[in-house]
Amino acid sequence: MVDIAFYSITGQTRHFVNKLGLTGYEINDADPFHEMGRQFVLIVPAYDDDMMDSVVDFLQYKTNKTNCIAVAGGGNRNFNTLYNHTARDIATGLDVPVVFEFEFNGTNKDVENFKKVVTDLGTK
Repeated sequence: MVDIAFYSITGQTRHFVNKLGLTGYEINDADPFHEMGRQFVLIVPAYDDDMMDSVVDFLQYKTNKTNCIAVAGGGNRNFNTLYNHTARDIATGLDVPVVFEFEFNGTNKDVENFKKVVTDLGTK
């Protein structure tokens, strides 16, 4: 299984990760400069680009950009085309796939499906 790095502003993404029962590194606004050191999936909420500065700093730190193999996004479907735009934008910039999207903090089925995605990525 690959590692998980995530960013949470309102706590929805953190709540989703906690439901996974997997350990994940939470990107910290005060000090986003943490090297993952191995392949990981990045999970981000959908917010304006200017609210993602810590994620950008994290990705630009040492080997993080090259070790990010996929992105997942949490959002609100009421935002229509902006639903999970942050995950899609980051994935495009890194040339990696968006492997999962969930609404708010995810359903139990989302948790189950995401765990399968992460497990499958780890076996490639």
